Amino acid sequence: MVIYFDNAATSYPKPFQVPQAMDNFLRSRSANPGRGGHRMALEAGRVVLGVREQVSGLIYAGEPEEIIFTSSATEALNLALIGGLRTGDHLVISSMEHNAVARTAYHLKGIGVEVGVVEADRWGMITPEDVARAIKRNTRMVAAVHASNVTGGIMPIEEIGSLCRKAGIRFLVDASQTAGVIPVNVQQAQADLLAFPGHKGLYGPPGIGVLYVGSGIELEPRKFGGTGSQSEDLEMPHLIPDRYEAGTLNTVGIAGLGAGIDFVQQTGMEKIAAHERELTRHLMVEIKDISRIKIYGPPNPEDRVGVVGFNIEGVDSTEVAFILDQVYGIAVRAGLHCAPLAHKTLGTLEKGLVRVSFSIFNTHKEVDQLISALHEIVREY
Repeated sequence: MVIYFDNAATSYPKPFQVPQAMDNFLRSRSANPGRGGHRMALEAGRVVLGVREQVSGLIYAGEPEEIIFTSSATEALNLALIGGLRTGDHLVISSMEHNAVARTAYHLKGIGVEVGVVEADRWGMITPEDVARAIKRNTRMVAAVHASNVTGGIMPIEEIGSLCRKAGIRFLVDASQTAGVIPVNVQQAQADLLAFPGHKGLYGPPGIGVLYVGSGIELEPRKFGGTGSQSEDLEMPHLIPDRYEAGTLNTVGIAGLGAGIDFVQQTGMEKIAAHERELTRHLMVEIKDISRIKIYGPPNPEDRVGVVGFNIEGVDSTEVAFILDQVYGIAVRAGLHCAPLAHKTLGTLEKGLVRVSFSIFNTHKEVDQLISALHEIVREY
């Protein structure tokens, strides 16, 4: 039996309600929503609308139409960044961003967008003051990760959102590691754009993501095609969300996402966060004094989501992960975690680090087994 500690990549196991909802959808209403007036198409449309309303309520959006379904958080972030910036604009990102933001920013540099990088401190944290110093007269957007996928560090998005709103700058939040784990309120954060996947903290399937587009925010579409609306026009409709949802939606994935959100809300987000925090504290307390182990990120578990990154001096991170998998049946993630800027900040760009990430389904007994395994690895390698 595998002990699964790679929930920051994708949550496992999924609640039984998720595959059940997907199976029910495929068996009874797997038509194309918005593409016909027959009963099954209308039922499929109601499922999509229902989940759109769920997501809207989850993040305290104004209207369900502000919720755009994408194939992933990466596609959502691409739409927000490439669709919202032009030559001559200035974009501010942090040095803790995932490549979904960092590589997109690098692409934008090639078409004349200026990019400023806010350097995080040795714990991998940024402050509103850091962001304020990076803002220029032509700054169009600030993009910030809500919690790092490398360290778990939770960034002060409400304070950053406030300074962006006062400066008239768009604020984009990457909530990939926080949606479903800690409350994400777009009103309190004053976020104009917010992206997250369905397959991590919301326990949905892969292949479904979300972009919240706030009222009055206009983006250039990144996909073009059929929407089932205004089909007589060769331009993409201005109707939202259709403008950004060309092609057939991943309706079965949307149905699974809805079931995942139900699970999170029935379980209680506070309960999930408290459980993951306790597991994080348990692991950090027990391994911080093991010789040759170094933990990265904020020293206080309260400042993290359920992610712990560490290295064993003298042993490559990928080797540690391989041993844990092959010898102990423990699945973790090693390497650069698609976040080279973060690893450069932490000084781990050459060696990467071992990442442990929790879900509601992990237990203290499993954490004890990992701790025991790490003691043995330190002794033998």
